Amino acid sequence: MKKNKVLLFYNPNAGNGLFKNNLDTIIEKFQRKKMHIVPVRADRKGILHEFMRDIDSEEYRKVIVAGGDGTINIMVNEMLLNNIDLPLAIFPSGTANDFAYYFDLPHDIDNMVKIALEEHYTYADIGKVNDKYFVNVAAMGFLVDVSQKTDPDIKSTLGIISYYLKGFAEIPNLRPIPVKITSEEYTSEDRIYFMLVMNGRSAGGFKRIAPLAEINDGLLDVMVFKEMPILELAPLLFNVMTGQHYENKNVVFFQTSKLRIESEQQVGTDIDGEKGTDLPLEIEVLPRKLRINTAMNDMAGAKW
Repeated sequence: MKKNKVLLFYNPNAGNGLFKNNLDTIIEKFQRKKMHIVPVRADRKGILHEFMRDIDSEEYRKVIVAGGDGTINIMVNEMLLNNIDLPLAIFPSGTANDFAYYFDLPHDIDNMVKIALEEHYTYADIGKVNDKYFVNVAAMGFLVDVSQKTDPDIKSTLGIISYYLKGFAEIPNLRPIPVKITSEEYTSEDRIYFMLVMNGRSAGGFKRIAPLAEINDGLLDVMVFKEMPILELAPLLFNVMTGQHYENKNVVFFQTSKLRIESEQQVGTDIDGEKGTDLPLEIEVLPRKLRINTAMNDMAGAKW
């Protein structure tokens, strides 16, 4: 007999409240298909951990997570921590929905539900930083400060524009960070402004930050933005927006399955938009670790 229970984890504060305002409609649509939703409201830290450690995954058909990249990150970490091997459907309702963007997932409730009611899946790699997992990006340096210093209320009101505004305001405070990067493909000691380790293609609303990335190729796309004269930042920003920063002399790009990052300084880190762990960082990719609910005709550059 087909399992008809679906776990729904949602962040009521994510984005502009679109999901929260349509929760009853979503439940109704699933009930019409004789599927029972078990909702878990992310109203406090740790609630999902308490729920997932006691869950019997054999009772469930799939998991739905509604929110942005940070909410998806929490769910994926709990699934892997508790050895829960269930498909994941995503309702992108956060400020930054970069992981969902890779799969071209819709932002309207009707089409979100339509995909979640079907059984079409794409395998996705998952990144790991020390003992934590990430779905889209691990970052360090200047971009981390921008994300973590942006007021949550402003993020909800202005969305992704808030990151750009904060970024411009922080430019006078730029300070290079000395780091040691070690991997099979690239090893160096550099002074950098920031660094991105990408599993997906976009970050912080920049849609072409990693245009060569494939979600299930067993590789991470690494970009190192080296110390440069402030006047060269504006041309670099334009390059990033158009996906041409690979050709910029101040950017080092390589693909790898594993790398280590060290520094003698305290360096802020970020995992999927949330505060990350301290250096040193051991980063690796876990190939094809997750099944993502996608539209039937979605290829998204992915290998099935």
